Amino acid sequence: MKPGYRNLRTRIKFCGMTRIEDVHAAIALGVDAIGVVLTEQSKRFAGIERAVEIRMLLPPFVDFVALFMDDQPGFIAEAVAAVQPDLLQFHGGETAEECVRYRVPYLKAIAMGGGVDPAAMVRTHPAAAGFVLDGHAVGEQGGSGKSFDWSAATQVFVKPVVLAGGLNADNVGVAIRAVRPHSVDVSSGIESAPGIKDAARLRAFVDAVRAADAA
Repeated sequence: MKPGYRNLRTRIKFCGMTRIEDVHAAIALGVDAIGVVLTEQSKRFAGIERAVEIRMLLPPFVDFVALFMDDQPGFIAEAVAAVQPDLLQFHGGETAEECVRYRVPYLKAIAMGGGVDPAAMVRTHPAAAGFVLDGHAVGEQGGSGKSFDWSAATQVFVKPVVLAGGLNADNVGVAIRAVRPHSVDVSSGIESAPGIKDAARLRAFVDAVRAADAA
């Protein structure tokens, strides 16, 4: 996927963060964004109180991304007011109107595992800041560890593309060379258990991304 600009560095987002020590490790490694899951459907659900705690830890120029999936508007509004995220990430069937109502830039996930026409999703979300291409099917949650055929991501997207789904230190370099995304988003590929990150896997993933960029 070749964007309309030259991407000199692949941005990195660590998602599904629940523990303070994992956030500190991610910051030390120089990641660009921290994702916190605020949909109760997820086994990585952090809750508003923990999300605020994580938000307050982040230094300048590290973004906080709050993830939702078909959650009630009242709950989303409460979370946005409390956490003040830099970006929202929607993984459900949210319409464009529902996504923009909170007046925070948002990413829309596209289920590359089947059931969604990516081009149609892009057309119906013109205000999205970017699109997360994930390996799950429609109705499933992200963070499943499922990959997808990266050749399906070769069309040009005007907005930045965040590549997700089954990424880990062993395959992220290949994915970057194949797709040339703006960013990569990883959760299960850096975990020892859902929501529990592994320090060695965090470092290995960042090293693999930097090596791919250098090449």
